[in-house]
Amino acid sequence: MSAFLGKVHYWLFNKILWFEILEGKILEIAKEENIDINILIEETEKKYGGKLPQKPLEDLIDHQNIHGWLQDKIHSAEGRMAAYTKAILNEDSFAIDKLKAVYFMQGKEAAKEVKETKGEVNSAENIYSEMNNYILDGMPCDRVNEILELGDECATWKRKTCVHKDIWEKEDIPVNVFYTLRDEWIKAFVENVNEKFIYKIYEDNMFTIKIKK
Repeated sequence: MSAFLGKVHYWLFNKILWFEILEGKILEIAKEENIDINILIEETEKKYGGKLPQKPLEDLIDHQNIHGWLQDKIHSAEGRMAAYTKAILNEDSFAIDKLKAVYFMQGKEAAKEVKETKGEVNSAENIYSEMNNYILDGMPCDRVNEILELGDECATWKRKTCVHKDIWEKEDIPVNVFYTLRDEWIKAFVENVNEKFIYKIYEDNMFTIKIKK
């Protein structure tokens, strides 16, 4: 475990920040569903802690426990998201479509940022890499995905382990709800970062980004 802040720590921090932006959008849906979001936020933050203050990472992190601090903030952000999602779906099960739309929109926004800051992304391998600069999937040491193919026209991976199940099921919400929502994010990201590519989901937790034929 590193005692110094490095590129990977800022990378994880940025992923948490993007997830917290998504959290704010989900709370807007809760408000639309006439949920008292002040009470919801208060109760949820008692369990999971609040969002990160708008300060640089170096001013926030526990420099004596860098890995542990980041892991805790990932679990905190995802716990809040699970709680807010549950509250919305308990109020209106059909609101899943609103949630999907929010995830889809942020996927588009992330794709736009990539194109504006890095230019064209012309290979499946690079799209996969850029996608993972945004989606929150535990810590690097969790080794969630196994890469099966990584090239210009196709990137295929298999999810070997799930780091989300315990968090979401703690809120009595199936983890498949999370994956359904995140698939919307990935689909939007891939299609908008380069319209020549598509995102495909297969059985046995296999996924592909590939060029359209």
